[in-house]
Amino acid sequence: MRILFTTLGSPSHGRAQLPLARALAAAGHEVLAATTPSTASVFEHDDVRVTSSIKDFEPGSAALYAMKELAADQPELDDRQQSALMMRIMAKALSGPVAKEILDVTLPLVRDFRPDVILRDGMDMSSVLIGELLGIPQLPTPSGASNTFDPAAILPGLNALREEHGLPTHEDPLSIVPHGRVDYVPPAFSFAKHLPTSLAYRQTVTVDRHSVLPPWVAELPTDRPLVFAALGTALPMMHERKSDKEAPDMPFRMPDPESTLRTIIEAASQLDECTVIVATSGLPADTDGLPPHVHITERLPQPLLLESVDLFLTHGGFNSIRESLRTATPLAVLPQFGDQHENAGRVQELGIGREITDRTPDGITAVCREVLADSGITARARQARLAMLTLPEVENAVADLEKLAG
Repeated sequence: MRILFTTLGSPSHGRAQLPLARALAAAGHEVLAATTPSTASVFEHDDVRVTSSIKDFEPGSAALYAMKELAADQPELDDRQQSALMMRIMAKALSGPVAKEILDVTLPLVRDFRPDVILRDGMDMSSVLIGELLGIPQLPTPSGASNTFDPAAILPGLNALREEHGLPTHEDPLSIVPHGRVDYVPPAFSFAKHLPTSLAYRQTVTVDRHSVLPPWVAELPTDRPLVFAALGTALPMMHERKSDKEAPDMPFRMPDPESTLRTIIEAASQLDECTVIVATSGLPADTDGLPPHVHITERLPQPLLLESVDLFLTHGGFNSIRESLRTATPLAVLPQFGDQHENAGRVQELGIGREITDRTPDGITAVCREVLADSGITARARQARLAMLTLPEVENAVADLEKLAG
C-alpha cells in the first residue's frame, strides 16, 4: 500500500502525522510526505520519503486573496472576534486560491506516486479534489484546522474548483470528509466542532524517539507544584518570518509573541509558591533578576515533562492539548490566534482547565492559582486520561487504512 501525507501548516502538523507515518512504514507500506521546507525535517529521521514541494504557508499572503470582502466595514473586534475573522479569511483562502496552487503542484506528484490513501493536513483542501479526480480515499489528520474550519465556509471555494476541473459540485459541506477523519481524542473529549465521528487512536506519549529531559530538571524541588509554560511553535515561527521581510497588512491583529512571553515570565515570577519552567521557543527573554523558582529554557521535550507537571500554562494549540489530555495535566489556556480561542473555550467547557481572559500578569497568575486549587479540574483531567487510554494504539490505523484502500 502507498500512503501520501500532505503537510502545510507549522511543524506541529507534521508531528501529529509522524506516529501514523511510522506505523505505516513499520508495517511495510510505502510512505511519502509532501510538505513544506520548514516542516520537512520532522520526517527526515524516519523511513519516510519526503518532498518539499509545497510552499511554506504564509497566512498574510493567503489572507490577501480574501481580505477585501471579509474585512470591509469591520467594527472594533475583541480577541475572540478577531480570531473568528481570521479563521473565516483562512477558510476562504485555503478553499480557493491556496487549494488551486497546491493542487497544481501536488496533482502531478500524486499521478506519479499513485497512492492508495491520502492523509492530508487539515488545511489542505486540494487533496479533497485530488481524491475526487482520481478516486483515492482521503482523510484529514489531527490539527486545529480540522477541528475549527466550518465545512460550509469551505464549500463555495471547493465547488468553484470542482467546476473548473469538470467535477460535479456538492451541496453537502461534509463532502470534504467522505471517509471521515483521523483523531487522537475520544469522542467525549472531541474538539471538532463540525466534523463527524473519526477514526480515533491513542495519543502517542513521545513523538521524538530519543528525547530526554535535561539533567537540571531532576534537581527541581518536588515539595511544591510544578508549572510549565510554553508558547508553542507556530506563533514564534510566523514572528520570525515577519521579521525577515515586510509582511502584508492583515485585517486581524496578530499577537506579539515577545510581549506575551514577557507577560508570562512576569506572571511566573509571582507564583512564588510553585516551581515554574518557561520555554521560550527561541524568543529573546530577559532573565535578569528572576526569582529562583522560575527556570527559563529555550526548548525541552514537552510530552515528557507533562508527565510530572501539576499545571500547563499553554497557548492552546491542539498538539499541546492532546498531550495534556494524555498525561492528565490541568490547563490554564492563554490563547493567541486561530483555533486557540475555540480550544480555550472547549477546555473550560470540558472542565479540564480554564481560559485566561485577563491577559495581564495578575490575571494569568490568578487563573493558574485557581486551577491548581480546584480538585474538580484535577479529577476531570484524570477522567480524560482514562478516556484516552480506552482508544487503540496508533498502530491499529494500519489495518483500518488497509481496509479503506481495499
